[in-house]
Amino acid sequence: MLDKELQMEIIKKTLSNGGEYADIFIERRRHAALVLDDGKLEKVMTGDEAGAGIRLIYRGKTAYAYSNDLSAGALIGAAHDVSRAARSAPADVTTAGMTLDLRRRSSRFTAGIKVPPGDVPFEKKIAVVRHADSVARGFDDCIKQATAIYRDSVQNVQIATSEGHMTEEERVYTAAIIQVVAVRDGVIQTGYEAAGGLLGFELFDENDLDALCIRAAERAVRMLTARKAPGGRMPVVISSHAGGTMIHEAIGHGLEADLARQGLSVFSGKIGKRVASDLITVVDDSTIHGKRGSFMFDDEGTPSQRTVLVENGILKSYMYDRLSSLKDGAVLTGNGRRESYRHRPIPRMTNTFIIEGNSSPAGITGSVERGLFVVKMGGGQVNTVTGDFVFDVQEGYLIEAGEIGELVRGATLTGNGPRVLESIDMVGTDIGFSIGTCGKDAQGVPVTDGMPTVRIPEIVVGGACN
Repeated sequence: MLDKELQMEIIKKTLSNGGEYADIFIERRRHAALVLDDGKLEKVMTGDEAGAGIRLIYRGKTAYAYSNDLSAGALIGAAHDVSRAARSAPADVTTAGMTLDLRRRSSRFTAGIKVPPGDVPFEKKIAVVRHADSVARGFDDCIKQATAIYRDSVQNVQIATSEGHMTEEERVYTAAIIQVVAVRDGVIQTGYEAAGGLLGFELFDENDLDALCIRAAERAVRMLTARKAPGGRMPVVISSHAGGTMIHEAIGHGLEADLARQGLSVFSGKIGKRVASDLITVVDDSTIHGKRGSFMFDDEGTPSQRTVLVENGILKSYMYDRLSSLKDGAVLTGNGRRESYRHRPIPRMTNTFIIEGNSSPAGITGSVERGLFVVKMGGGQVNTVTGDFVFDVQEGYLIEAGEIGELVRGATLTGNGPRVLESIDMVGTDIGFSIGTCGKDAQGVPVTDGMPTVRIPEIVVGGACN
């Protein structure tokens, strides 16, 4: 996209008045999205965009500028504007006249895209959403609305840094989403399923689209006759099928270094201390094939890696970007991420999950005399400062005498992240993942979350009063 000489000139100009670090992030992105609602193709969106972001870190602060004009004049001008943030630098800090030689960085991770979305005729993409809509609406007469969504994105990224590193990467994301609404006797229920990742059109070879649609439709229909969940304190088993919403919210954001170092996390200052049961090991790993949070390099050019955040209950590391690592004197973990060239990088999760344990999922359920079995989590809210959370349960069942019983609706889980993690006393041998787009500081990035089946001995379940 930009030649080596121009990138070096931009970095030198950015540091011309001083600074600790500078980089340039260049991006070209092509994307397509189809939305089919009740058999009608409501939206067809395609687009191309390109631009660059130039960053200076000076005395622990960030100056940032971006432009969708990739001409040399525009980018040198943007670099000049950014450099003005360091104009008060003493003479011994300035790096004007610095020597810089950019060397290409390598990564052990490769995406291995099999079917690039750009090679797939648009008619074939339309056929995907039409088929999904047909399967979902054909499941039952009470399905009154179905929305099928297809998305793909090809992002070409080039990054150069004042440390002399240069990286190039193509990231290909493909996703399918199905949402259904079921109505009967005035009762309305919804179902939702999604599949996707760092994959091309082979997503539909590796995932059963029909099964995805049927799960969403079946959930909506079954919830129509479910009674309201009982409320109170009780044991809860969260299935691996529920995805990793809880781990993402209850601990993930609290381990992002910018929040932790500002005292905005319940996990601030707790490196080396116990924050969970000794059965809990939490990992953030951007090197897993096909996962939505995977990449070769983060958005600062740091190679993707596997970071153990919590090991056997002990907090080992936060997730760092360049700025927070400089402030803490910590090792980079490859978690500097941004939505696009318009955004500066900040610490973000990638693929974050709890490692499998030693208990059989059936044995975990069988150990509960009376409680709630969670098959699908919904949305939720978390206060990262206190760790307090509230999550919706999309699909849950009562557990009676160790057996999964009646389907219930309207349940919520209310608790405190660290206390819940410390109380988990059984962790399953299975693991399941869910995909999403994580929002923070008005920008979103693709992520995957996961966890095995776990048992929480007691938590507040919101529901109908007994």
